[in-house]
Amino acid sequence: MKTSNEWIKNGSIQALLVLNALLMLYPLLVMVLSAFKTNAEIFSSPFALPHSFSTANLQKVWDQTNFIRYMLNSFGVTLASIALILVFGTMAAYAIARYEFKLGGAVLMFFISGMTVPLKLAIIPLFIQLDALHLVDTYAGLILVYVAMGLPSAVFILTGFLRTLPRELEESARIDGASELLIMLRIMLPLARPAMVIVAIQNAVPIWNDFFFPLILITSDDLKTLPQGLTVFIGEFTTDWGVMFTGLTLAALPITLLYIVLSKQFIAGITQGAVK
Repeated sequence: MKTSNEWIKNGSIQALLVLNALLMLYPLLVMVLSAFKTNAEIFSSPFALPHSFSTANLQKVWDQTNFIRYMLNSFGVTLASIALILVFGTMAAYAIARYEFKLGGAVLMFFISGMTVPLKLAIIPLFIQLDALHLVDTYAGLILVYVAMGLPSAVFILTGFLRTLPRELEESARIDGASELLIMLRIMLPLARPAMVIVAIQNAVPIWNDFFFPLILITSDDLKTLPQGLTVFIGEFTTDWGVMFTGLTLAALPITLLYIVLSKQFIAGITQGAVK
């Protein structure tokens, strides 16, 4: 039986969690409701329900802007970046975690050191290097930057998780004649799926929302990603805030759905890492 102190403690924790959830969700609710309002409604009653849930702003986004193009660009850049981060990060982490060699610790520290220095500090030499390689204003240059930005944390997370897996699994597979590649792909990596989901979500959110690197590296309108493309809704003298909030709502929807779909594995990866 729980004592009264435990009930008070648990109740206080639950109350704080509910309060935190409300503080986080309320701005999102205001954003979604504002997507159905006119500019006059937004300024006169910003926190009230819209008078009518009109889809006029959605129609403007669809007909008068390149929003769909910007969203497809963001999908392509994000998916390609996450795929490359997972492929290269998994291979590097597997070698460090499952094989013993002299420079293993140094290689891991090399990747971890990449987490200590923000890549934005090196934007000038980075731009010069990409320009010399003719990768400015290309998807390839932007994706390479995101892969370099995401690899250190991916290797760090995956290495820690892969080290917790029992070696008896791969040893028994070797006895049965399985190759090293087969052991990695069929036995070890499926067990590391929760950690891979954590890496994917952790990198997908900042890549999807990034404004800085597309602003520096992308100049063509057809190549703009969603955060950069949303700036077209801001006029020099006037801004249609209803259309802006509609664009923001649509931009937040895919990454929100991704988290909802993968939340079970995301939580499983965190709890497994904590237990182990």
